[in-house]
Amino acid sequence: MSEQAVPDEKTMRLRYEGVCSVCAVALPAKATAVYDRSTKRVRCLTHDEAPVPEPVLDSPIDPGTPGASARREFERRAQRREQRIREKHPRIGGLLHALSDEPQSTTAWSTGASGEERCGQRLNALATDRLRVLHDRRIPGSRANIDHLAVTPTGVFVIDAKKYAGRPQLKVEGGLLRPRVGKLLVGRRDCTKVVDGVLKQMDVVRDALGGDAPVRGALCFVAADWPLIGGSFTIREMHVLWPKKLVPLLQAEGPLDVEAIDGTYRLLASKLPPA
Repeated sequence: MSEQAVPDEKTMRLRYEGVCSVCAVALPAKATAVYDRSTKRVRCLTHDEAPVPEPVLDSPIDPGTPGASARREFERRAQRREQRIREKHPRIGGLLHALSDEPQSTTAWSTGASGEERCGQRLNALATDRLRVLHDRRIPGSRANIDHLAVTPTGVFVIDAKKYAGRPQLKVEGGLLRPRVGKLLVGRRDCTKVVDGVLKQMDVVRDALGGDAPVRGALCFVAADWPLIGGSFTIREMHVLWPKKLVPLLQAEGPLDVEAIDGTYRLLASKLPPA
């Protein structure tokens, strides 16, 4: 093979004896052979191609830590608040901080992290070679993240974990004279924007996969006031439920085999790194 075809290789007379990296034949000093600068190996002229490199083991995948980014944001906000109090009141700042509560805008991050942690623990307990999970994945070009991804025989589930008080319910508005529109309520609180957020996350996952696997959405409320019978529902083809109710969906049989599940899992892990 010529030096022009492969820049890292050069046909030359050996200054020292060597061994062909392809057939292990001894090459005496001053013999003409091909020298590979990148690997510092030599091979006989009779071999048209360089030796096939040894296979590289798959690098380990970081599945992520449930609730990690939300927990970091809570700690950052709490530390900044304590710092402001201490700077404003150098002598009694520590006491004032100890006697005051964190604002709701800060505690909401801790509550959210707790919900993600509980859901993530349940998913980790289910994980097998037929159910692969990723947590707290960063959305490219955004500060937002995806709470959980589960790669299953039926496709990929985008799972948003919430720890809201109140009973989730579907409210349908509209009828004969105007389009029917579904709203997600938790207690009296309109949480439809949460549905919109998960739908956008599903689009991100579809783009990452290039349409190679079905993508489904699930809103998992971990501490809501669910009824004893029934309770779960769908809104805009998205499941709204709790962790135990999510399990059979993730364990259902489907067209993806173990190899396809593993490939999809690795692709998502590379395209959507931990947040």
